Amino acid sequence: MADERGGGENNINDNMGNQLQLLPGNSSSHRPNNEEEEEEEEDDMETEDRDSEEAEKPNIITFDPSLPTSHAYLGSDMEEFHGRTVHDDDSCQTIPVLPHTAVMLVPGQTLPLQLFRPQEVSMMRSVIQRDRTFAVLAHSDAGEPEAEFGTTAEIYAYREEQEYGIETVKVKAVGRQRFKVHEIRTQADGIRQAKVQILPERILPDPLSAVQLTSLSRLHMHPSSKPPTQSCKQAQCWWNNYQQRKFHCASLTPWPPWVYALYDSESLMNRVKKQLHEWDENLKDDSLPTNAVDFSYRVAACLPIDDALRLQLLKIGSAIQRLRCELDIMDRCTSLCCKQCQDTEITTKNEIFSLSLYGPMAAYVNPHGYVHETLTVYKANNLNLVGRPSTLHSWFPGYAWTIAQCRTCGSHMGWKFTATKKDLSPPRFWGLTRSAMLPRIPQGDGDEGREGSRLFCL
Repeated sequence: MADERGGGENNINDNMGNQLQLLPGNSSSHRPNNEEEEEEEEDDMETEDRDSEEAEKPNIITFDPSLPTSHAYLGSDMEEFHGRTVHDDDSCQTIPVLPHTAVMLVPGQTLPLQLFRPQEVSMMRSVIQRDRTFAVLAHSDAGEPEAEFGTTAEIYAYREEQEYGIETVKVKAVGRQRFKVHEIRTQADGIRQAKVQILPERILPDPLSAVQLTSLSRLHMHPSSKPPTQSCKQAQCWWNNYQQRKFHCASLTPWPPWVYALYDSESLMNRVKKQLHEWDENLKDDSLPTNAVDFSYRVAACLPIDDALRLQLLKIGSAIQRLRCELDIMDRCTSLCCKQCQDTEITTKNEIFSLSLYGPMAAYVNPHGYVHETLTVYKANNLNLVGRPSTLHSWFPGYAWTIAQCRTCGSHMGWKFTATKKDLSPPRFWGLTRSAMLPRIPQGDGDEGREGSRLFCL
């Protein structure tokens, strides 16, 4: 998929989202069709979207959610790697830094890349020969000169090719471990090396472990004992019975059971799953991680929050505390606004849905190398469409994309996707880029004059 127009005579359909033109020649030569000059002028016209006024949520989604996760637009003949590199907790490592990236990577999140700069290509070749691991620094919206935190990324698929005389590297990587930056040095070849400390995950014990009675252990229920097929009412009844037995030892303490449930990983995960099911009615619990740490990172990668909030989540070293903050965000965030003008509402959280196995939001890369974390929503407001629908490099096979801009300030907000076949459902949806959105989080009763209205439970 291409990016928004960078100016000049470049065709807007092939140059969507950022300013850099990396492919030589006039980009009209890479159009799917050879339109006449009059049609090219029409492509630059802005049109007001009217479909959103009549948009309704479909009862059944026929699109294959595994297609976006494959990143087939990068090519199908990539060399795949197996195994995993894990650095010891609290150990210091020297890792090459990925330059020119605006992504704040979360452990477990997939990062697709298309790299053209000779320095980046050289770095990736070196990384492949070693442990396939590089560093992604976490730069927040505050604009600090140097990042203090980041995430290691490990390459699991790789391909080199030449196009128009330019060497290109295509990469699929996945976030692995959080780190704190101690020092960054630049080598003679321009590649930066970061000395980092791997941050551990603190596994907190069961909040009632100190008062558990061995003699009553026979009353415990294991989550695996839950019957596979149940109605919503039966499932809720089973869960209530499970919670009652799990926290029966709370009667031996001064605190009621619900206090301990606030710090119980299973209870927190169950509450988060309820929110996720509101986003995606077809979501299967089997597709979600069962481990609290992996689950908390999966949720963090799906939340449409700005970099300042994501950095808060990245700094947290406990899955329980991370889940508590994520619940706070999901409960309090009501809508998403344009980040540039901050007052134009684009969509609400009720319109969010999943069209990918990753969840409602995932990272995709366009032909010019820009990575967009894209949130899928059924309906969006206050947007103008620019150009014609195009299927070129579509991240969602079977859908044509059209550039969408904020009606108030003209900022690039994402794309409208329209099905090219009548039997494809949903017939249309929106992909909004996270970097252009700001979550609207109303202040609570105790938040007046407190910057912590966006600090949540920290």
